Amino acid sequence: MKYVVLIGDGMAGRPIKSLGNRTCLQKARTPNMDRLARDGQVGQARTIPPGFDPGSDVANLAILGYNPSQYYSGRAPIEAEYQGIRLGPKDVAYRCNVVNLKFNNGTGLDGSRMIDYSAGHITTTESRKLITFVDEKLGSREIRFYPGVSYRHLMVWKNGREKIKCTPPHDITGKKVKGHLPEGRGSNVLHTLMNKSNDILPDHPVNKARIKKGQATANSIWLWGQGRKLVMPKFKARYGLKGALISAVDLTKGLGVCAGFEVLHVKGATGYIDTNYKGKADAALRSLNTCDFVYVHVEAPDEAGHNGSIKDKIRAIEDFDSKVVGPVLKGLKKFGAYRVLLMPDHYTPISVRTHTSDPVPFVIYSSDNQGGRKSGSRSYSENICRMKTALKFDKGYALMDYFLKNK
Repeated sequence: MKYVVLIGDGMAGRPIKSLGNRTCLQKARTPNMDRLARDGQVGQARTIPPGFDPGSDVANLAILGYNPSQYYSGRAPIEAEYQGIRLGPKDVAYRCNVVNLKFNNGTGLDGSRMIDYSAGHITTTESRKLITFVDEKLGSREIRFYPGVSYRHLMVWKNGREKIKCTPPHDITGKKVKGHLPEGRGSNVLHTLMNKSNDILPDHPVNKARIKKGQATANSIWLWGQGRKLVMPKFKARYGLKGALISAVDLTKGLGVCAGFEVLHVKGATGYIDTNYKGKADAALRSLNTCDFVYVHVEAPDEAGHNGSIKDKIRAIEDFDSKVVGPVLKGLKKFGAYRVLLMPDHYTPISVRTHTSDPVPFVIYSSDNQGGRKSGSRSYSENICRMKTALKFDKGYALMDYFLKNK
């Protein structure tokens, strides 16, 4: 038996008036996901436990079968794991976005507004130069900065503070940052670093070149998502399956490392609507020649949701369906028996441009269930959650057990 998990990050949402009170998922043409919904088991899963912020870190940890209440330690340490950054027992890793802030003259961070949490989806080549520069100017024996992918980077604070209230920058797009800056003991260190970054970044050659091209500059860093090293049992030890994981973002890749998966690199995987969908599908099918389980994560619908773009989110969902779901289903036939779990990790509604904790719709399709129990659903959408026949997992981390063990 081969097992495939297909995650359309943030593809679920809420009704939009301009779409006739339909969601992007309902509006999108998704014949492959619709077929799975018609012929498989459908249900809803609460991937964000009560008391947790609705992040992809918590949600994907739960989908993989790990109880966030038991294992979750923060977003940044997961990304550090993938980057090979070894955290000591007293080290605290922080996510470090390069962002675009609009400043009022002389007011500093308090008077600024979050314009773009991704600095215009800056390229990895550009942002690596900026973070290397930040580390040269602001790094110390206690503070180090590490480049990642696109706008997503890391800071490690040796003997640092972790009990600081921090806000994800994508939660405050278009808003004044006052009231959302780090708070708590040790937050002054973060304020100082963020303020100093704005002193040195605007005049960097990378930003000067972006201005000439009419692109958003990365004129500040934003620190959040902190935590200490994540320790959890390997997936194979729990389920007896050799696994692989495919994603464009270090967060999901880091979870793969922690779970003991083979983390596969796909050339051209960007985490946005220009990602290499075909490459991901092909890599997933190849991995099943040597693995029993593959986890395929596509970030694009989530990024479009954060950007508030209905057009891009619909396109991302349709591309996920036609270029990932469809080819994977076709390619799975050569392996004989297989099961597929399809779902988003969380909602990213266009109306709020950030994540929410709504229970997400899922489908489990089994190749050996031809002519067997059918869901009665005519399509794959958020409406699945309201079906009387839908399976319900209030503890989202229990879904993986059901997927792998219930025949």
